[in-house]
Amino acid sequence: MADQVDSTRGAGSDYLAARQLKAGSASWVLLAGLGVAYVVSGDYAGWHFGLAQGGWGGLAVAAVLMAVMYTCMVLGLAEMSSALPAAGGGYTFARVAMGPWGGFATGAAILLEYAVAPAAIATFIGGYVESLGLFGITDGWWVYLACYVIFVGIHLLGVGEALKACFVIAAIAMVGLVLFAIGGIAAFDAANLFDIAPTDAAGASPFLPFGIVGVWASFPFAIWFFLAVEGVPLAAEEARDPVRAVPRGIIVAMAVLVVSATAVLLLAPGAQGAQALSESENPLVSALEVGLGGPSWLSTTVNYIGLLGLVASFFSIIYAYSRQTFALSRAGYLPRALSKTNRRKAPTLALVVPAIIGFVLAATGNGDILINLAVFGATLSYVLMMVAHQVLRARHPELERPYRTPGGRITTGVALVLALAAVVATFLVDVVAALCALGAFAVLMAWFGFYSRHHLVAAAPDEEFAALAKAEEELE
Repeated sequence: MADQVDSTRGAGSDYLAARQLKAGSASWVLLAGLGVAYVVSGDYAGWHFGLAQGGWGGLAVAAVLMAVMYTCMVLGLAEMSSALPAAGGGYTFARVAMGPWGGFATGAAILLEYAVAPAAIATFIGGYVESLGLFGITDGWWVYLACYVIFVGIHLLGVGEALKACFVIAAIAMVGLVLFAIGGIAAFDAANLFDIAPTDAAGASPFLPFGIVGVWASFPFAIWFFLAVEGVPLAAEEARDPVRAVPRGIIVAMAVLVVSATAVLLLAPGAQGAQALSESENPLVSALEVGLGGPSWLSTTVNYIGLLGLVASFFSIIYAYSRQTFALSRAGYLPRALSKTNRRKAPTLALVVPAIIGFVLAATGNGDILINLAVFGATLSYVLMMVAHQVLRARHPELERPYRTPGGRITTGVALVLALAAVVATFLVDVVAALCALGAFAVLMAWFGFYSRHHLVAAAPDEEFAALAKAEEELE
């Protein structure tokens, strides 16, 4: 079959030996920290652009819907990761459920998300560095370059060191959110939430100044509160007891993120006003300064810690893109050189090549556009992963599932419907950016169709999972 094995070309006995990750490096606590670190920058910047799309009410409704989507999705991912613990994460789940085409489509969408998201975060880091006057930097591209060089370098030292550093930075970022909440409560005024004048859009009101469509258009920015938490399963091959650690880690991370998103969404606009906050480059700091009557030790502290929050997500998503690239390359979907690991078991080119692409994207300085690009890839992958859960439940009931999704297919069905709506929402926000993302996805699929599907590696863990599941299905 054309999509099957190329177990001889470049995939001999030494093939997997040169592509080994360091097993047993992460406990469920570190995985929960990784899940929070992926996302915590979304509390500090990015989400507030949604105020200009839907007003506070529209963004709040969108955030509730996206929290439901992510919660349902996380519960589905927890089940699939307990049954299929591999570094491919969502790609592995879809590969077993839907074959090579479905697997690569999911992996390509995830890769698009993770390649672009750090670039968007890098632009926010640049804004923070400039606002703080650090190092006399006034041109962001120096910051973008330093971020990629320093943090890719740390990842090259090995996963244990990287995840521990990530956990510490994420913990400090959460302390910053607690400090912000203390100041935000003192400055809160409910009237500030509704200071955007209603438009003539259908259903417009003081609560929904841009009408019903404003809720929909706010989806991509509400997603920024949770974007990339789905990357926790990518650590499966490096976790201790992955069957239990990955589900526990991702569920705990999601619970923390729901609490932090609720506090930020309520308190920041309530301190400064939704209209002004929608135009801020540094939303939490500007909210404190306006709400408390000027700069203070609290706003300065949150400003510095906010920079660490952005660094935490940037740092952790580098991990995510490298593992997704590694898994796709090891199985032959991407060039095989990308999956070779160094003596510390870190995938060198899988870290470096996407970093070069991300730096070029960050140099555009268009953080809001990059958010939409990343969200398109993310939401498309969510659709495919939730389809994978539906298919695995229907076609592979024999799979051992140490953790089972509460509500089963109904739960992931809810996530699937909301994810489809979120994909469409990216076109409402910026049709050009969404089409560019779709074009990049099409290029990756063309690569698979014309070349890599003829050169898959049967010995790769993801392919072995798929072959085993197929054999068991045929026996049934």
